[in-house]
Amino acid sequence: MLRWLIPGSLKRSIVQVIRQIAADEIRRSQLPTMVWGYQSPDGFRAQTRLSNTAYVYHPERVHIADNVFVWHHSILDGTGGIEIGEGCQIGAWVGIFTHSSHKAIRIYGRHYTDVAEDEKEFYVVKKVKIGKYVFIGAGAKVLPGVTIGDGALIGAGALVRESVPPFAIVEGSPAQVVGSTETLDKRALKSEKFRTWYDQWQEANMTEVVSANLPE
Repeated sequence: MLRWLIPGSLKRSIVQVIRQIAADEIRRSQLPTMVWGYQSPDGFRAQTRLSNTAYVYHPERVHIADNVFVWHHSILDGTGGIEIGEGCQIGAWVGIFTHSSHKAIRIYGRHYTDVAEDEKEFYVVKKVKIGKYVFIGAGAKVLPGVTIGDGALIGAGALVRESVPPFAIVEGSPAQVVGSTETLDKRALKSEKFRTWYDQWQEANMTEVVSANLPE
């Protein structure tokens, strides 16, 4: 009986409010967000953060260290294997690619889908390795076979076709070396605190290299 006591205009207002609340909740549930924790093939990375919109293809071949950040709408193509070192930050809309069909598509023509991915000839598959504390700017593309050295900076929108030396700054399409992060960081490293933090991850890296080369 109570519904008959509510004026029609008020009922319409209540319905509109309820619909608006429901629409807002749906939008919020679909918003990009950062998710803490990543199950790498060689262990769980509690401090690594991947966007819920990042796409990892062949995750069993994508090895990500801890303290890594991968922002929204980025693609990690693990076909040929990817290694991402500690502390890397990867911006939005970045593509890291380890395979390409730019040759095979013409060779196979209409039979392209008849042949399994791991059986295709003229199908480029090469590993990508990214060192520690590398920054990859928004919209950059890293192509198969590239190695990026520790501490490098990849500018936004860069097309990285060749390997990048440690601590290099690269920009453009194709990417070219335009500077050094060691020069970029000089001012900050005059601070004893920042110098200590900066040296910590590099010293750890040297320890790992020495340990890996010790005889068993």
